[in-house]
Amino acid sequence: MAATNFNTENRTYRQLIGNGLTYRIPRFQRDYSWSEEEWEDLWNDIQNTLPADGEPAHYMGYLVLQTADNRTYEVIDGQQRLTTLSLIILAAMRLLKKLVDAGESADNNRARLEQLRATYIGYLDPVTLTTRNKLSLNRNNDGYYRDYLVALAEHLPQRGFPASTHAMRKGFEWFERRLREQVKGDADPGKALAQFVETMSDKLFFTVITVADQLNAYKVFETLNARGVRLSATDLLKNYLFSVLARGSEAAHEMDELERRWESMVGRLGSESFPDFLRMHWNSRRGFARQTELFKVIRSRIQDREEVFALLRDMDEDIDTYLALTQPEGSQWPPAWKQSAQELRMFSVRQPYPMLMAARRNLPDADFEGLLRATVVIAFRYNVIGAQHTGEQERVYHAAAMLLHNREATTLGQILDALRQVYPNDDAFRADFAEKVIKTTQSRNAKIVRYILCKLEKQAGGIDFDADSPSYTLEHVLPQSPEDGWEAFNDRDLETFVYRLGNMVLLEAGKNKDIGNRPYADKRPVLQQSGMLLTRKLAQENPDWTPERLATWQKQLANLATSVWRIAQIA
Repeated sequence: MAATNFNTENRTYRQLIGNGLTYRIPRFQRDYSWSEEEWEDLWNDIQNTLPADGEPAHYMGYLVLQTADNRTYEVIDGQQRLTTLSLIILAAMRLLKKLVDAGESADNNRARLEQLRATYIGYLDPVTLTTRNKLSLNRNNDGYYRDYLVALAEHLPQRGFPASTHAMRKGFEWFERRLREQVKGDADPGKALAQFVETMSDKLFFTVITVADQLNAYKVFETLNARGVRLSATDLLKNYLFSVLARGSEAAHEMDELERRWESMVGRLGSESFPDFLRMHWNSRRGFARQTELFKVIRSRIQDREEVFALLRDMDEDIDTYLALTQPEGSQWPPAWKQSAQELRMFSVRQPYPMLMAARRNLPDADFEGLLRATVVIAFRYNVIGAQHTGEQERVYHAAAMLLHNREATTLGQILDALRQVYPNDDAFRADFAEKVIKTTQSRNAKIVRYILCKLEKQAGGIDFDADSPSYTLEHVLPQSPEDGWEAFNDRDLETFVYRLGNMVLLEAGKNKDIGNRPYADKRPVLQQSGMLLTRKLAQENPDWTPERLATWQKQLANLATSVWRIAQIA
């Protein structure tokens, strides 16, 4: 990012607003959404700065602005905070106006009122008597903000306005009540109100990031680690699409339609998931794009109204598949499909999603089910056991997605052939499995080990155990905290041995509790009585438990696993 297009500095609220500059929230940016929880948090933060021995300052986080002329700034991220601070000042101003109307220090309080307006809100045009505001809100909130809140209207109407406007009005009234209580009993409440605003403005400060265009703003979002960044990146793309529509003659109608469809999609996906969905969707139909370059790529490809609505239609088509992959429990998919999606999620493997989205659009149901299952097998061999680099895998999946999207591959067999290079062969998988260590101190890893052992039990004995059942626990033959009797295992390598796959078995919950950390000679009779075939077999075949016996047992499991996680069409 060029230095001339990117500037960062810390500014107090007074320096930000009280400097003759104007700030504009883009027309189609998110509506005001703060509620009492956020108001309370901000109020308490401000209160902590008010006493003489209080906090010297309070950090308000990042504020991302875009400008072309260094005079007017678009608020890309931070509109909720700026709007709320404006509501606090307007609430103080309305209380000052009430003091003036009641004749209490009328001249002084009128001067204070006008000074606060000029410094923080704007100024009244002497001809039209309308306010030239320093802060302009979005299309749904600005009218009410300008006509009633900035005007300090005696009566604030409540009918016929969107929910976000009601939230803004409630915030204004909430802060007015708090300020009234704050100065209640003060000998000069007008002075106390003005002092509150001045102190607040000097004590609250932001890190202001100023960029020259939307592309730089998006890059900022991709590098900031701050609350709300992903949602802001979503809003930024939305604003770009609106700007494309605004060029046409049908702008008003089309922008309303875009607003409706966009909000429907974000509502279904959840704002945090939207950027991820967008990338998966894009990569299922177009050239490969990483998250950091997605906005740039979309901006270069979506440049007219037809392309905007084509993007919306295509996204609509893919949402159900994405939701079924990421939230399978709530989908209408058949049980076998749900099971595969749950296993992919358990493995934390997402690289196949674009290919699966393309496959759902283009393959018959039977082939899609087969591809889902094959994807789980590849994920298990390549990612879970092989722990191989995902960069190459992602490129292979994208190439397969393009074959499906372009109808160059129309059968399961053709796609499996394209995936051959990310399917570790039996020899490689067997070798990886025979040495695999999975540290079960992490709950996700423990869940995966239970899953592996249940699958192996089914392969060995034909019984389908529920990996999530509380009736069975994960037993480490060599305990995680061994007592005396485990001298065969070197202390230096103890942790590695404990978490080898060959050292773990499933055992009935009560039996596991009984044997604890005791020596193998005490554990063996209990393991021999287990209802789990592999657990019994381990104990029967091993009169003692040593590193050599552990390794031999794990090789047996590796042979069994090669039959469980296998794609016959590739092998």
